[in-house]
Amino acid sequence: MAVSEVVIKGRSIRLGCKHQGSSPLPDLWRWIELSRVHMFAGSMLVFWPCAWGMTMTARTLSTPLQTYSLNLIYGLVGAALSHSAGCVWDDIVDRKFDRQVERTKHRPVADGRVSVPGATVFLAIHIVLLIAMLWPVNTLAWKLGLLAIFPLAGFYPFIKRITYWPQAWLGVSINMLSLVAWGALRARLDPASGALLFGMWCWTIYYDTVYACQDKRDDVQAGVKSTALLFGNHVKKVLAVFAGIFVACLAMAGVMNNQGIPYFILTVGGAAVHLTLQLQNLDVDDPKSCLREFESNGFAFGGIVWSGLFVDYVLG
Repeated sequence: MAVSEVVIKGRSIRLGCKHQGSSPLPDLWRWIELSRVHMFAGSMLVFWPCAWGMTMTARTLSTPLQTYSLNLIYGLVGAALSHSAGCVWDDIVDRKFDRQVERTKHRPVADGRVSVPGATVFLAIHIVLLIAMLWPVNTLAWKLGLLAIFPLAGFYPFIKRITYWPQAWLGVSINMLSLVAWGALRARLDPASGALLFGMWCWTIYYDTVYACQDKRDDVQAGVKSTALLFGNHVKKVLAVFAGIFVACLAMAGVMNNQGIPYFILTVGGAAVHLTLQLQNLDVDDPKSCLREFESNGFAFGGIVWSGLFVDYVLG
């Protein structure tokens, strides 16, 4: 049996092992699982706030399309790294909880396929890459980026142990890339960025509550707190309130940023229609329904909101 290891300060840290002569794919797959690269909806939920903020500022600054496109790709890579780093850290901290939840008990750290030291090295690689991506930006964006990486993302796994509002903390942490993008391009934050951030905070509580509804029974037994448990039988009514506030914040941010008609039709109107349909189709007691509606936020919904911003940017 061949063992993959790394030596740090004279100590050998086991990363994983595989049988000699076997395919490397099973060995690689556990690292893919750990990073959640294969679950692209999560990365997109981190990316869309960055893309929305970036597109708003691009319209205001009349950024050339080529520059805007390169910035968007840069943001996508950063979002994917940020999401993966967060997942690795959560899996390290939550490994004992994960073993008690049916949906998560076979995650690589929880079931022992990846060791804690190995996952820690993997996390360190992600953090180094994220810091390297932040290095060229201005002081404001640098500070916001560091705030997002360390205290905000770092404390998140512990919040669910002490409050039923971990989604509120996540709403700040996961949407900081929007402010990083705004600050990097404008070297300041505007009122529109604040309205957009508050709206995205409500949206994060909305979709992550839907996600948490998958594990309600197991979370009670494991002692994990969430808004899905807090809202109880009123969860869909409360989600409707957060969805409505998000749409209102989109409209407010659009007015503050002098967005055009395409934005209000495609972005604001499209968001209102799509969230209404989501709530109609959602069955909070069916894990498959919860996962489907959660993923639709990462793919269809994020694209709908961005489409109006992009059309407005091109026509502006």
